[in-house]
Amino acid sequence: MTRGDSTELAAALRQWRERLTPADVGLPAGPRRRTPGLRREEVARLAGVSVDYVVRLEQDRGPHPSSSVLGALARALRLTPAETGHLFDLAGVALPGRGRVNDVVRPSVLRLLDRMSDLPAMLVDARRSLLAWNPLADALMGDLSTIPRDRRNLLWMRFGPPMPDHPLVTDEHGDRERLDRAAVAGARAALARYPDDEVLRGTVDTLLRFSELFARLWAERPVDDRRVDRKSYDVRGIGRITLDCDQLAVPDDDQLLIVYSAAPGSPDAEKLDLLRVVGLQAV
Repeated sequence: MTRGDSTELAAALRQWRERLTPADVGLPAGPRRRTPGLRREEVARLAGVSVDYVVRLEQDRGPHPSSSVLGALARALRLTPAETGHLFDLAGVALPGRGRVNDVVRPSVLRLLDRMSDLPAMLVDARRSLLAWNPLADALMGDLSTIPRDRRNLLWMRFGPPMPDHPLVTDEHGDRERLDRAAVAGARAALARYPDDEVLRGTVDTLLRFSELFARLWAERPVDDRRVDRKSYDVRGIGRITLDCDQLAVPDDDQLLIVYSAAPGSPDAEKLDLLRVVGLQAV
């Protein structure tokens, strides 16, 4: 990246940050602000990078950002596809193309996610990395922003080291086996679609070394990745809650919007109501 490009990148990042309000990204407004836009620490949290990293990029003294970091910044700043392309051009990085997973999120999908304020919802890519989520997803699964960005992945959360603050999802009977097999089958299918995606391959290779369960299931070559329509979480302060799980495809981007709900009047609907109060206060 030339010096001129980095200067333009710094200016663009500042401009994009300053045009947003906390409400645009689902954050509380808080006290009156002296300057317009999001704070750098808010952008850093949304993108999963350090505040110092954002400061250095905006001051034209930062390191060369990777494709995954640029994608995270594009999502945090709610960039349009054209703006995302411009961001990558300024950084001198090629947009993810054929053979690589697309982790750039459409603004329209983010708006849809923001409107789902009454239901836990999250967006994942073909790697099953978490791209975006709403506050109720945090209440259900634990504050997802506290997970390091390179581990903010459903495969890693399932087969990696235990995360006490983030409950493991099971089926409605409390059994994890069906979900384990479906997750591995999905990972195999994704790697077949994106054989050149270094992040996906790195995740699979790491889990093959780390997790005996993942390695065993991978060796069995499962192909049946039919989703489990009802999933259970053990939520602190609420207990076990079993919810319907619907996966809405964003086909051109090979992404999934995962939404949890409960039948009106059911015991789990009452727990979901409680989650909206107790869970959101705890996040």
